[in-house]
Amino acid sequence: MHVIQITDLDQDGLADYSRLTDVVLRRLSEPAGGLYIAESTKVISRALAAGHQPRSVLVQEQWLDDMETLLAGYDVPIYVGSGELLETLTGYNLHRGALAAMHRPALAPVEQVIAGARRIVILEDIVDHTNVGAIFRAVAGLGADAVLVTPRCADPLYRRSVRVSMGTVLQVPWTRLPEWPAGADILKAAGFHLAALALTEDAVTLDDFSAEQPERLALVLGTEGDGLSRQALDQADTVVTIPMLHGVDSLNVAAASAVALWALRAR
Repeated sequence: MHVIQITDLDQDGLADYSRLTDVVLRRLSEPAGGLYIAESTKVISRALAAGHQPRSVLVQEQWLDDMETLLAGYDVPIYVGSGELLETLTGYNLHRGALAAMHRPALAPVEQVIAGARRIVILEDIVDHTNVGAIFRAVAGLGADAVLVTPRCADPLYRRSVRVSMGTVLQVPWTRLPEWPAGADILKAAGFHLAALALTEDAVTLDDFSAEQPERLALVLGTEGDGLSRQALDQADTVVTIPMLHGVDSLNVAAASAVALWALRAR
């Protein structure tokens, strides 16, 4: 590694961090195999532990010693500047001290990610990055084995998703389904029971379902506004609902994922 003091915001190597708007971050996300931004020493540490390779790091001066220790053995530039200078560069207050531009690893095939798994979660078209990150944190904390995201689901490696997940998107095995709901056939062929979390007249309660849950289970969660698509519900082996009180019909999808995963945890 080599430390570079920032003297000019237009100097080579800083383009990855310049004005990190949604448009710029989505450009960094594509094509697959491009870059993603890891924010904070903790998240960068988890990315490195997952085997992800950094392209460069941007750090406030007071965090330099920690970053040098973390990146010992990596041949990457560390760009250093004051908090005010880095805020001008990135467009926001870098209060977590550091950013890293990380190379995206290639996504594994679905069959590889689900091999040996007993509990997986499928995210159908969930577009809010905060919800995606929160669901990954619930998956990591409550013991599911993997996450599959549909083609139109938000990017789990988007900066906000990674931050909200506390870096667990870098620990939980995940990949993107090539198509959906046709991709459900892959799961059924592998012996997974598809349980759709939704409100339908024929839904069973989470209490009843968890009492006699199948050996291999895929919990399917739908988009924030409309819930699961009709096609996804048609593919489900069981529709499951969380019993609610006081006229409330449902929870936010991230909260619902945590409740369901806790009820379906390994005993």
